[in-house]
Amino acid sequence: MDAQVLAVAKSIVKALETSTNPTEDLVRLLPELKICLARKSEILEKKSRVSEIEEQLNSVLVKVENWDCDLSMMWNRGPNKHLEAINEIQCLTESLESLSLKEDGEKDDDRKKDELLQFARSILQMVMSSLEEEFSKILVENRQPVELEGMSVCWSQYGLSFVISTSSVHDDSSEDTQARLQGDNSNDSEDFIVDLIYPAILADLKCIAEVMFISNYNQECCQAYISNRKDALEDILFFLEVERPNIEEVLQMEWSFLNSKIKKWICGMKIFVRVYLASEKRLSDKIFGAFGSVSQSCFIDSSKGLMLQLLSFSQAITISPHSPKKIFRLLDMYDGLADLLPNIDALFSEEAGSSVRTESHEVLSRLGDSVRRTFLEFWNALRRNESTTPYAGGGIHHLTMYVMNYIQALTDYGDTLNFLLEENGEDCSWWLSNMNVIIQEDDEWRSTQNLSPIARYLQLVISILESNLEHKSMLYKDISLKHFFLMNNICYMTQKAKDSDLGALLGDNWMRNQNGKVQQHAMNYERASWNPILSFLREEGICNLRSGSVSKAVLKKRFQGFNLALEEIYKTQTAWLVSNLDLRDDLQISISLKVVQAYQTFMGRYSNHLVDERHGNRYIKYSIEDLQQFLLDLFEGSPISLHKSDRR
Repeated sequence: MDAQVLAVAKSIVKALETSTNPTEDLVRLLPELKICLARKSEILEKKSRVSEIEEQLNSVLVKVENWDCDLSMMWNRGPNKHLEAINEIQCLTESLESLSLKEDGEKDDDRKKDELLQFARSILQMVMSSLEEEFSKILVENRQPVELEGMSVCWSQYGLSFVISTSSVHDDSSEDTQARLQGDNSNDSEDFIVDLIYPAILADLKCIAEVMFISNYNQECCQAYISNRKDALEDILFFLEVERPNIEEVLQMEWSFLNSKIKKWICGMKIFVRVYLASEKRLSDKIFGAFGSVSQSCFIDSSKGLMLQLLSFSQAITISPHSPKKIFRLLDMYDGLADLLPNIDALFSEEAGSSVRTESHEVLSRLGDSVRRTFLEFWNALRRNESTTPYAGGGIHHLTMYVMNYIQALTDYGDTLNFLLEENGEDCSWWLSNMNVIIQEDDEWRSTQNLSPIARYLQLVISILESNLEHKSMLYKDISLKHFFLMNNICYMTQKAKDSDLGALLGDNWMRNQNGKVQQHAMNYERASWNPILSFLREEGICNLRSGSVSKAVLKKRFQGFNLALEEIYKTQTAWLVSNLDLRDDLQISISLKVVQAYQTFMGRYSNHLVDERHGNRYIKYSIEDLQQFLLDLFEGSPISLHKSDRR
């Protein structure tokens, strides 16, 4: 531009030297000179503006560098300094971009402009980095402790009980809150919202997010938030003692250890989803709510990985061996996850959360399949259970106690089991087909067609148990002990059902049939055990048919035989145990009515024939009172030898 002005000036001088009319030539050249001078002035102004902008940018840089020295104190004075700096940088950048130097042919000036633009962007980057750092710092330093005031977490026998004070949950009572968290189907997660960040700092976090979004640094802001909240959720799971072992680790765990982890997983999941994830979603909404779907994306990216890890633990449980002892933990996991599905679906409702929703439903389905397969394994284990030696004393077999306690505990899951057994899966066919065969072949079972699926299943299990016990009873050489064993065990089964909800579930017909079986086996026991003794008290063969006189020799043998048989049965059957006191009383009364009455009648008719006999007390060793007392010692589970002197 300086060359143009010089050329115009030279033209003016030459025109004045050679022109015959210099005034006219000068007038003609003056407009061109004015234009050149105006352009020169404009260029100088632009250069001055560039220098001014450079100076202002350097001033902003000094401010920003001072922030780095004491960022927290700067932020405590509020976000206005950041906003002022950002606005200043943006205005200076716009001014630079509006300056057009290229058309003037000044390459150096144009390069200077580009350098200043890059300089402005680098300062803005520094400001954004400071904001991002402060954003993360505020998130970390202002986390609420996991164990909040008014909230306590404690372990109970089956896991966590969660109690929230009335001040933090819309004036609900602690007991009501605890009950809902442990087992309701409520989807109102608002009842369990807690503050994960101190509320007073939320305005600053929201302000920083808005500034970064306006400056097109939204990706950096979201990434800082997601990274921080992932760590926070990790800390919460650590506090809840919820571990996430992989499949290989699960398969190698001892059951007692794995059982403990499952309990913690069940209750920890309830708290994590209903309290902390619900609260996490609210926190994300408060900070990023003004930016549409960003809020949901940040929440999902923060929590999705942890949720999938938690679900993978339950998936590992489903592919582990289906031992019957695992059934209750499987049912607890199924019920717990089923209760949480509405919450999970609501929390991860967006497309980005579809993997969590899908995995949750698939895991629930696999848990249901595992429950059914575990039922099959229980069924098979019961059928395979065999013994080679008789159970001592004819008492209640440990298998009977195990099975009855097992199925009694299953009644607590009645609704869940009815649902699972009603599903038309191939895992159900094994027991449905067996049930149909039994119903067709046995009139006693035809009435079960109107029972619930779980009731029919439990009746079938009990039927298999009885069949198993019948085979075990065959191991006894003593026929009376065989019936005693079956009487004891069926009585235990019946009483167990009567004393719980199991009786109502199995139905009155089943209870009547079982009571009838107990009575029948009791009667068979009495016949097998006491009829041989009563045979010594029969009258046949005592009197001489010709003379009608009593044969003392026969009478002595009868008394001696009775005494020996009584002493043997006393020694043996005092060792036998009838745990059911009502059954024991009924047996003692029934035996007493038969034996004591027969002995009393026999004594009344024939004892006088041996009174004058030498050593008559060898034959009539026991009185009626003795016999009555002896019978009260039976079935106590402690063998006693009968000594008359001791008894008296």
